[in-house]
Amino acid sequence: MKRNGILAALLAAALLFSGCMANEKEPQTWRLNQQSANAPKLPERLATGEDGMPVLSVYDVKTEQLTDMDVESYVAGVVAGEMKNDWPEEALKAQAILARTFVMKFCADKKSKYDGADISTDVSEAQAYAAGSVNKRVEDAVSATRGLVMAYGGKFPNAWFHAHSGGMTELPSVALEYKGGDPEYLKPTESVESDKAPDSAREWTATFTADQVVRACADAGVKIGEKVTSVKLGEKGESGRAKALIVNGESVSAPSFRIQIGANKLRSTLIDSVNVDGDEVTFKGRGFGHGVGLSQWGAYQLAEDGKSAEEIIQKYFPGVEIVELW
Repeated sequence: MKRNGILAALLAAALLFSGCMANEKEPQTWRLNQQSANAPKLPERLATGEDGMPVLSVYDVKTEQLTDMDVESYVAGVVAGEMKNDWPEEALKAQAILARTFVMKFCADKKSKYDGADISTDVSEAQAYAAGSVNKRVEDAVSATRGLVMAYGGKFPNAWFHAHSGGMTELPSVALEYKGGDPEYLKPTESVESDKAPDSAREWTATFTADQVVRACADAGVKIGEKVTSVKLGEKGESGRAKALIVNGESVSAPSFRIQIGANKLRSTLIDSVNVDGDEVTFKGRGFGHGVGLSQWGAYQLAEDGKSAEEIIQKYFPGVEIVELW
């Protein structure tokens, strides 16, 4: 009997060891129990279904209608709106976790400008949304991350992201003129961007008329006169992004100027040079987007390098946890 017991114990130990060896090859996941002390609480104003999943009232700016939908359906539309639906699976999964975190934080801290809505498809207050572009890849990415959100100190962190970092991300106070203090989980981070990114995201040139520059400065809250005589780069962040532009000797917030003059043309504040030539002002720079948080083309490269969604998020949001809320 003792001999049989010893053999059984050895066999059990061997099976346990072989199981651990197999699991070492599997991507790690940080699914935590929703009772975890680090898991944020669901926003109180949201109703939940029988399965505990929150239900949203979403205002669609295209149809101008309110629609009730579960969070996972909303997240699928956001992923398809913010990232191409043929991208690597782990990049799509990372985007899904960010999208889910974004909407939870929005519902916890803010109120939609549309009456009766928990959130909208208006990119000026929320995220892009393209339900018509949802395919099986997007559905699978959302399903695989069901209920997963980022957590930091028991709260929902800011889930900021952008298209292309130009090589390094930046602090919110520099790139977004954020007044809430720079969180520990959003430090400037080197980012290797995919070489599949379009040339216009890697390096760009944007030319504006002097009148456009004058108007953008005024809209950003600074009057610089009727003509543009000089434009220089002011204070910069660690990534090289301009925190301020010096226009005719006046300091203008670079993030605000970018929004006012057109963020799709002045693609980032990672500006390498500015040249004033008569009635034209030409900017040359790198990257696309504000540069805070996750870089989508960086996530693309990390996914192609074999990194998991959780590893991608940890790259751009060091110190956050991934928790399961439903």
